[in-house]
Amino acid sequence: MPKMKTKSSAKKRFRMNKNGVIKRGCQNRSHIMTKKSSKRKMRLRAGEKVAKADQAKIAKAIEV
Repeated sequence: MPKMKTKSSAKKRFRMNKNGVIKRGCQNRSHIMTKKSSKRKMRLRAGEKVAKADQAKIAKAIEV
């Protein structure tokens, strides 16, 4: 039986911390940054927690 592989797309988008909380990056950061305020851009740099409904699905995709 071959080794199970991690979903590469999930591996790049999500991180799990030692408490088991899954973090993701914020949306609206890729382009047209000139019209966004500095305060908004600063806030978008920080990650967010994944919604509770999606955590199990993402954890399964991340695990090796």
